[in-house]
Amino acid sequence: MSVTDLPSVLIVDDDERLRSRLARAFRDRQYCVYEAAGVEEAETTVRAHRPERVVVDLRLGDDSGLDLVRTVRAIDAEARIVVLTGYGSIATALEAMRLGSTHYLTKPVDVDDIEAGFSGGAPVEAPGAAHDVPSLARVEWEHINRVLADCGGNVSEAARRLGLHRRSLQRKLAKFPARR
Repeated sequence: MSVTDLPSVLIVDDDERLRSRLARAFRDRQYCVYEAAGVEEAETTVRAHRPERVVVDLRLGDDSGLDLVRTVRAIDAEARIVVLTGYGSIATALEAMRLGSTHYLTKPVDVDDIEAGFSGGAPVEAPGAAHDVPSLARVEWEHINRVLADCGGNVSEAARRLGLHRRSLQRKLAKFPARR
């Protein structure tokens, strides 16, 4: 089997250890693997090689993986895109899906989860795994981010809609989302 017969995947993540671990796992599953640490490198790879599948981290240094989703979709409308994030929220998940990603997964993930995401399926769960109920802090953080996204990132307008002082909202946004 030649390299051109293998399914192709581009892994875009600025975390080199995670990127190489995923790349190795996909190679073990007989994929032709491309890697990119940032948006520019990923765009160049997509234009040159047209990978069938793309794994995109939501945060790529100072850049947004959502911008890359938009670009990949413009270059190749058939590419299957899975967005990964360490800090998932309903607002960013909805935005990723609206832009054309196939699935949105929160880290940590493994290749089984990503492959299920490419097909639009649910991530693979361990037998007997219980579904965690999100904490109140988590629900609040997701609501704040959804309102902020609705306001186009305007913190003052989001604070007005939420009935919060702008500085209070900025403090809440500066915190990482509460883990479940």
